Amino acid sequence: MVTKPPQSPKADRREAARAQALKLQQEQLRREKRTRITILSSIVAGLVVVGLIVWLILRSAGPDFTGASEIPADVARPATATENGGVTFGVDGVAGTDSGPDAVNVDVYLDYMCPICGQFEDTNSEALDQLREAGDITLTVHAISILDRVSQGSAYSTRSAQAFAFIADQAPEQALDFSEALFAQQPAENTAGLSDEQLVSIAESVGVPADIAAKIPDLTFKEFVDAKTQVALGDPALKNDQGSFGTPTILINGEQVTSNWTVPGNLTTEIQAAKG
Repeated sequence: MVTKPPQSPKADRREAARAQALKLQQEQLRREKRTRITILSSIVAGLVVVGLIVWLILRSAGPDFTGASEIPADVARPATATENGGVTFGVDGVAGTDSGPDAVNVDVYLDYMCPICGQFEDTNSEALDQLREAGDITLTVHAISILDRVSQGSAYSTRSAQAFAFIADQAPEQALDFSEALFAQQPAENTAGLSDEQLVSIAESVGVPADIAAKIPDLTFKEFVDAKTQVALGDPALKNDQGSFGTPTILINGEQVTSNWTVPGNLTTEIQAAKG
């Protein structure tokens, strides 16, 4: 019987070294595999983020209407809007109607994020509704967007103004109620405002059919709101004594109000004086 001679201590060390080297090599391969997976995961995540950013930019981007003196003819507008983009409401409160040639024209430029617009609504909406229902005025609502900067990047002013324009176009009988409901649930400045889902819910709550309300997030009239806002900002007739434009701006037969509308009754008195 042949016996294998005992392995020398040096051979043992070589064998142990080879085993250790193999172990280190395997660990290195595992580390490299993990690194590749991490890098690939990071690349995929980065591409997703870049894609989202591009989508958001494309969703919010549009033509630059700075300096426009009128809404371009190729910009889609609500069927119920006038030439200057306002939405009129007559005796019956339906968008696109008026109260006749003898009625006083009352134009209200507003931003649904504007707290002073909310104050105007609280103080005067009931009186304006009474005057309109009596046939004394035609109310024209100009929903614009100048306060996106105070909605934490959600563009609430634009989204709410275009929602009003969309409802005025698609559900004119509910447009005025929708506008009033937006102020009844007005968010504070420096918040994200109401979500698209909440705008849809508010529309449904005032009687807008669900299939129409569901399309509010499509931003059908975003360019219309953008253009109308720029036209308002540049209109000399809308500038205050300091030469700037702000909301609310109220016109009676084309002239800015001179009374202190924060006092209940003052605006009504001025409208009645204009009616003669």
